[in-house]
Amino acid sequence: MELRVRDGRAVLAGQDDTGEREVDPHSLPLGSELADALHEWAKVADAVVRTETPADGVATALVTRRGRQLAGRLAAVMGTSVAFADPVTGELVSVDAPPVAAPPVEVTPEPTPWATGLTVSIITAAIVTVTVVSLSLGLGETSRWLAVIANVLVVGGLAPSVWLGRSTPVWRWVAYGVVTGIGVAWFALILTLL
Repeated sequence: MELRVRDGRAVLAGQDDTGEREVDPHSLPLGSELADALHEWAKVADAVVRTETPADGVATALVTRRGRQLAGRLAAVMGTSVAFADPVTGELVSVDAPPVAAPPVEVTPEPTPWATGLTVSIITAAIVTVTVVSLSLGLGETSRWLAVIANVLVVGGLAPSVWLGRSTPVWRWVAYGVVTGIGVAWFALILTLL
């Protein structure tokens, strides 16, 4: 198949049983957008060839580039290579159809490692609970307000990291443990006040 410009119209030429035949792009199942783009390009190419010298000019380069782009789209739609007859230079360039993409590979999600994840969460919760309770009780002997401020600072410092880590596959278990540990520690501290 060959893409040509005839009298300001795009035509597709090909061989059949009767010899060479030229057809209008609208008569093929290309879609009206591509067929209209081909005819628009052909009108511009015809006007540029009539007004400029074919060997130079920005417009001639743009016509050639746009023609190659449209030939590539045509080759992709038709599934075959298309010869592009450059209306400016007369050069015949073959544009191959892009390779058919492999079907997308289905990615099966990995199973959630509940046993390992919960173990990490429990260990992290225990460490955080012991640390926060020890800090609070030690500071509470000096001043209860100092213990409250320390708890607020610990939570305020950990909150952004825990918030970011909650959606990361491995670190989410640590984040769950930190949140649980802080909750248990505060509950234990409330019980010590009673």
